[in-house]
Amino acid sequence: MSLSSELSRRSGSPLEPPPEDSRPSTIHPRRQQPRKYGTPLDWIRNLGSGIVSDIQSRAPFYLSDWTDAWNYRVVPATALIFFANVLPGIAFSLDLIETTNQYGVSEVLISSFMAAFIFSCFGAQPLTIAGVTGPITVFNKTIFTITQSHPDKPNYLQFVGWVYLWAAVLHWITAILNFCNLLRFVTVFACDTFGFYVAWVYLQYGVQVLTRQLDANAQNTPGPLVSIILALLMLITSVLFQYLSGQSFFHRHTRRFLADYGMPISLIASSGMAYWGRFNVANASTLPVAGAFQAAGGRDWLVKFWELDGKWVGIAFPFGLVLWILFFFDHNVSSLMAQGSEFPLKKPPGFHWDFFLLGITTFIAGLIGVPAPNGLIPQAPIHTTSLLIMKRSKPQKDEEEREKALGFTPDFTERPVAVVEQRVSNLAQGALCLVLLTGPFLHVLNLIPRGVLAGLFWFMGADALRGNGITQKLLYFLRDKHLTPVDEPLRQVRKSRILLFVGIQLVGFGATFAITQTIAAIGFPVVTMLLIPLRLLVVPRLPFTAEELAILDGPVASPFTMESVGGSLT
Repeated sequence: MSLSSELSRRSGSPLEPPPEDSRPSTIHPRRQQPRKYGTPLDWIRNLGSGIVSDIQSRAPFYLSDWTDAWNYRVVPATALIFFANVLPGIAFSLDLIETTNQYGVSEVLISSFMAAFIFSCFGAQPLTIAGVTGPITVFNKTIFTITQSHPDKPNYLQFVGWVYLWAAVLHWITAILNFCNLLRFVTVFACDTFGFYVAWVYLQYGVQVLTRQLDANAQNTPGPLVSIILALLMLITSVLFQYLSGQSFFHRHTRRFLADYGMPISLIASSGMAYWGRFNVANASTLPVAGAFQAAGGRDWLVKFWELDGKWVGIAFPFGLVLWILFFFDHNVSSLMAQGSEFPLKKPPGFHWDFFLLGITTFIAGLIGVPAPNGLIPQAPIHTTSLLIMKRSKPQKDEEEREKALGFTPDFTERPVAVVEQRVSNLAQGALCLVLLTGPFLHVLNLIPRGVLAGLFWFMGADALRGNGITQKLLYFLRDKHLTPVDEPLRQVRKSRILLFVGIQLVGFGATFAITQTIAAIGFPVVTMLLIPLRLLVVPRLPFTAEELAILDGPVASPFTMESVGGSLT
């Protein structure tokens, strides 16, 4: 099974939650709709009720969250998400590291460990993977560009510390005021658009990793050329493993092994190729590392942000506001996607409490001078996918008849029946970040060529793009009509309306992607957040029927998951 085979079911078709008997019905002690307040006193009494409700609903499962980890699926999930989280996080930060000289690989690893430890041990949604993302590196780099060009420039890390503190306070206020209930208005429209943007960011960063090497070396030197070869090798072998995992070759256990370990094997093998024969002579560029547990430039880990001049404290607030907008959308969307309707989850979520915890990690990040972690796309849904328990079952009657009509022999297929919902895989991949900070493993990390990371970016970006709803809708137009299933929901939608819906999403993607290429890149979270009112206020006024919108769009997660925020938008 490919990493995105289950996620691709989000391709614009109606969401199909698992059977109701697979989940508790009233396990979350929260009303289905947000409470309407009659008096200010009712409003005051309800402060923090979302946090309390999240803790009360998840607490009975805390022990089982650890004991349920006694399952083999935890092993490949840990390996997969470790490589998919840490290495892209370091690669994303390379430009920030080289531009500011205020961060290093140690800061990225410490940030990843902190997020994994806090969310795995204390979070209500331990399946959500948090770490260093491309948007936060763009955000921090833009802050450096703006503030350090000022004649009376502030201390960069102290200024960022105040930005993070302001953002953390807004996180806590948001959670206490139950503003996470606004997530009920987030649909597949916004998630697919933002996921499409993130996929292209991965592809772009893969290219940038290589172009920076070309710019830093003389023309026709072998190092950058070898990096390009290694990037293509990493991409091709990963795609090959993924392709074989979804075919009829080999035993099903072998196919699952290829799906679980194909990417890590490709990364290790491609890195090894850099030290074979003439490739070794080329001396391809590798990851930069410093001393074990040493901060960039030998500075102290504690950032004394309280020593910043008063005027810069006020200037930091609007930056903190933008960061809050980014994390409110980015982290919560990644949590929604990690708990999507295609996953047969049984344990309750908790968006309010987790967003409060995100404020704590943001504050700590500013205090010790590391990039602030938040929810990762596409790593979070990939993590849940890797924890799926598959069961062989006979195809449905209509599927069997369709296969016979096409000349195929009906066979038993694998379908997801459960998810290993536990905390160990997230904690383990975070603990491995600390292991990497030791001297011997830092040396191993230093051996990984940057070209291999470029190939990893391309693979993850292409995989996320392939499973994205926008891509699936566009591919619908390329399918042979006779080979398109008769029960394909998009058949019930006029093609002109599919194109209109996708066109609106592409405009939103284009606006977000374009602004990140300018000096105004710091404002891209605002553009992303506007996707929600665009869907609520503008799209329904366009010439769509209610039935067409129900097929083209829908809730991201099941009603069971959305109980935490008062239900889904109907």
